[in-house]
Amino acid sequence: MNHTPWQYRYAHRTRQMGSSVIRELLKLTEQPDIISFAGGLPAPEVFPVEKFREACNIVLQEHGARALQYSTTEGYRPLREMIARHSNRYGIAVTAENILITSGSQQALDLIGRMFINRGDRILVESPTYLGALQAWNAYGAQYVTVPVDDEGMVTEKLEGALRTGPKFIYVLPNFQNPSGVTLSLERRRHLVELADKYGVPIIEDDPYGQLRYEGQHLPPVVAVDSQYRRDNGSTYSGNVIYLSTFSKLLAPGIRLAWVIAPKDVTRKLVMAKQAMDLHTATFNQMVAYEVGKGGFLDEHVKVIRATYKERRDVMLEVMEELFPSEVYWTKPQGGMFLWGILPEGMDSAEVLKKAVERKVAFVPGAAFHPNGGGQNTMRINFSYSAPETIREGIGRLGRLLKELIRDSRT
Repeated sequence: MNHTPWQYRYAHRTRQMGSSVIRELLKLTEQPDIISFAGGLPAPEVFPVEKFREACNIVLQEHGARALQYSTTEGYRPLREMIARHSNRYGIAVTAENILITSGSQQALDLIGRMFINRGDRILVESPTYLGALQAWNAYGAQYVTVPVDDEGMVTEKLEGALRTGPKFIYVLPNFQNPSGVTLSLERRRHLVELADKYGVPIIEDDPYGQLRYEGQHLPPVVAVDSQYRRDNGSTYSGNVIYLSTFSKLLAPGIRLAWVIAPKDVTRKLVMAKQAMDLHTATFNQMVAYEVGKGGFLDEHVKVIRATYKERRDVMLEVMEELFPSEVYWTKPQGGMFLWGILPEGMDSAEVLKKAVERKVAFVPGAAFHPNGGGQNTMRINFSYSAPETIREGIGRLGRLLKELIRDSRT
């Protein structure tokens, strides 16, 4: 085997890097005959293409030179002010100075790793948890302390023991969690904030799906619960939570725009880290997103997304109820883009996937979402991307396969 001169020059941290299971599985979606429930893809039918076309023309006609020039690391100020106004509606009392625009939430997660994680630091996460966060932080040598998840989200009754291990921070996805689809109850949000305060451990709240609720009552974000707990006076945010969200699920993932809300001193540090990374997020993308989002368009557009995804979720749940074997359990999310299947003990979803691909249907095996192992009998299934008739066909194929495999395992 020929060795390149680069082989012995990689930094030690590259040993912790691995290819994303999901990215590899997404290659399956390039095969036109495979029905894929594997990716976390928004439905392209809901992308506001015409609105983007109009916004691009306006930005280029009225602000062309500025849109194509370098900009500030913090981000386009009108966009940050729009996010601040929107956040205040949800009980997060912040200004533009608390907000940093990033190139997608993935960059925000990497910045947090770069700023906070030393090799060997413990990070407290749900199990299962978002694979992209694990990928971002593995490179910095993070170790994980896990707390299980049930139908009401992170089991905070088991949080105190994990907090005694001295984690650097808690990472939580409270709304329609990726991968499980479950939502952290209000009672548990309060319990999480109280325990985090008691042990002096900050919280990273990752909330890409919060506005994609299809039933039930909206719950205040953890950052808002934390502000109430501290009785912030509203003049300046100085709480225990760093909040992340994104335009990927509200507008389109291709524009790579997300934001971080943090106390001002933390935001300043994040800005310095981002300067070294990429100077700033694309000016043109930010100005176009502002032009698209201003004037109340986002509020109307999210109703279209909710209606589309609710129909798809309902179809998936209906067909699973009809065609999945009774031995399989699955979550019934009130929003978001995913549900979570739990197969009988002893079944390996990675092996099931191999057979499923032969039937031209795909999902994501769940083990990769468990940072400290386990979860071989779990699976993540996406309902946002495929049209209802495709969901019926694909879930039908998967249901028939699972019935066969469970029947065969008994003989």
